[in-house]
Amino acid sequence: MKNVVLKTLFLVFLLSTKIAITQNIEHSTLLIPKELKENANAVVRSNHTQIEVLGTDQMVVNVDRVVTVLNKLGNAKVGAYVHYDNNSKISKLTARVYDATGKLIKKINKKKFVDVSAVDGATLYSDSRVKYLDYTPIMYPYTVHLQYEFITSSTGFLPNWSPVEGYLISVMKNTYTLYLKSGKARVKEKNFDGYNIEKSIAEDKIYFAIKNIAAVKSEALSPSLNTFKPKALVALNNFKTDGVRGYYTNWNEFGKWMYNTLLRGRDVIDGATKIKVLELVKGVEDPIERAKIVYNFMQEKTRYISVQVGIGGIQPIPASEVDNVGYGDCKGLTNYTKALLDLVGVTSYYTHIEANKYVPISFEKDFASLEQGNHVILNIPNNGNDIWLECTSQTMPFGFLGDFTDDRDALVITPEGGVIKRTASYKNQQNLQKTHAVITIDEKGWLSAAIEVKSEGIQYDRKFSIENLNKNEQIDYYKSNVWQYNNNLSIQSVKLHNNKDSIVFTENIKATIKDYGTLMPDRMLIRLNAFNRNAYVPKRYRNRKMPLKIVRGYKDVDEFVYTYPKNYKLDGTLLQPIKIESEFGLYTVSVEQIDAHKLKYKRVLFVKEGVYPKESYKKYRTFRKKVSKYDNIRIALIKK
Repeated sequence: MKNVVLKTLFLVFLLSTKIAITQNIEHSTLLIPKELKENANAVVRSNHTQIEVLGTDQMVVNVDRVVTVLNKLGNAKVGAYVHYDNNSKISKLTARVYDATGKLIKKINKKKFVDVSAVDGATLYSDSRVKYLDYTPIMYPYTVHLQYEFITSSTGFLPNWSPVEGYLISVMKNTYTLYLKSGKARVKEKNFDGYNIEKSIAEDKIYFAIKNIAAVKSEALSPSLNTFKPKALVALNNFKTDGVRGYYTNWNEFGKWMYNTLLRGRDVIDGATKIKVLELVKGVEDPIERAKIVYNFMQEKTRYISVQVGIGGIQPIPASEVDNVGYGDCKGLTNYTKALLDLVGVTSYYTHIEANKYVPISFEKDFASLEQGNHVILNIPNNGNDIWLECTSQTMPFGFLGDFTDDRDALVITPEGGVIKRTASYKNQQNLQKTHAVITIDEKGWLSAAIEVKSEGIQYDRKFSIENLNKNEQIDYYKSNVWQYNNNLSIQSVKLHNNKDSIVFTENIKATIKDYGTLMPDRMLIRLNAFNRNAYVPKRYRNRKMPLKIVRGYKDVDEFVYTYPKNYKLDGTLLQPIKIESEFGLYTVSVEQIDAHKLKYKRVLFVKEGVYPKESYKKYRTFRKKVSKYDNIRIALIKK
């Protein structure tokens, strides 16, 4: 009996050992707290980043990352990729994939990672590459344990700490450790309030840690995640990038380094081009008019193509090279335009900016770092009314930025140092669209119209590129994107005029709509808003958590003159004016009888940008529901 018990215990021991070998219990999904699975597509089990700065020209970065993917939508959150270039080397790279119980499914070494260029096809030159894990899951949930190390001689771009990686991804633990064996670092903490963050900042070590951060659901019309997620910005005072040493502790010092090290001497223009440009501005006294001529010359002569080489990818190619080949990236084209303006006696400054079409992102005024800024534009000082030039576009009007770079703090590089300035903004009524239409309804209910639309500000920005479409593409644009709610719409003609001086885009369209009017035995029903109907109603939330943010204000003014058949008359009971005023804007509608067979429909929709408390979201939704309702209003034409 005793021997039987011993044999049984031995077998249990062997079985347990075998299971332990094939399973890693710490990777079991059973260990994830229930609250961290709620609203999450993926869970960061642990993410440990360790950085060692061994000198101004040597840095070692180690990352140990474990992510559990809960469903198909979480696949993009694995984060199993590593960037490298000519200044860095990936010394270690492995990934292990586990199933829900923690059983090892697959082990992937460095050679099995896919190696590709880290830029798109529009980039001509770049040494930036990325190795990434190409893994197709066979079941959910699964866990990926990624470990890598890379060594780089470039210390200018120090990794920041940003533990909240996006919406619908929770965090069990994230740590960041920076060991300073050489030099000094600066740190700026953002949005730490409300989070339980462990931190330690000393001359030779910087440490941050955070635990148990629940997933955040995205809500429509809410502030950007960047405005409330915790983040630590870190930068070295002394650094080296692409073999060039630098030092700065503030934007002024950064600007001096940039001007003297990266820009100086790269503004030489070929003699033939110099003669041509000087001839173009001959007799023009106004410096702004000279700048317009130069800007137009640059747009006609060059085209944009990305170039991601040079010192840290931030040094422009020489102006002489752009002049010779006729293309460049934002850095090269901006530097080229600046060199041309220097020739004609117009002062301008190379400017770093954070370009983003949807949410303006500003430079940190009190914290300088190479990490900030992904684009370059040109600044022309003009007695306090600065002019900004987007040099990558062949069609953008002089002095117009659009929503890609407007209304944000940018770094202007002057010989005296860097200066933070705010770019031009396009606010509320400045984003104006005026629509006038002359419309005829015949006895069959068919509609024919001549429509004129004039757009300014951001509304101009979102439209002027349609002049580059061919005829068929333009017709499809109006039928599918603008007036898609009109069945049986036919576009007869499109004429476009882009006034770059006044920055107004004018569309003249002739269109017909078969069976627009609904025929009944004694009447015809006509929907009054034929060409600017707004059906947008924000999503409903039972328990809204985020404030309401309206990023772009705008104003639409519409006037449609309808002529209807002589054997019909207007039902006057539906002519009461509508006016809805709220903290978010204004909406008005009126219908005026012009003569026996003609009426005028007027509509104004004004929406104000701003940030409002979460309690206001329901009110805003109600406002938009009313707009949608009245934009769909119909009137009855009574048969005589």
